[in-house]
Amino acid sequence: MLLQQIATFVAAAGESGHEELAPLIAPPFVIGASMFAVLLVMMFITLSYSNLGRRHEAADEHADPHRQHPNKHDHGQGH
Repeated sequence: MLLQQIATFVAAAGESGHEELAPLIAPPFVIGASMFAVLLVMMFITLSYSNLGRRHEAADEHADPHRQHPNKHDHGQGH
């Protein structure tokens, strides 16, 4: 029953002919070029932060018992 209704709907939709497309704010190539430019700028911004991890060697964090929220992941090695 459901398949028959779906087939009827598909057949009716196919016979409707040409549908009017939604209006665009610019030609498709302008929209595509704009999207590409925005993504390219975002990629360069992302790449500009790639040197932050290579500025200096990572230093071990000392266990400070006076911190308000001490690091509980050192398993007591800092005492």
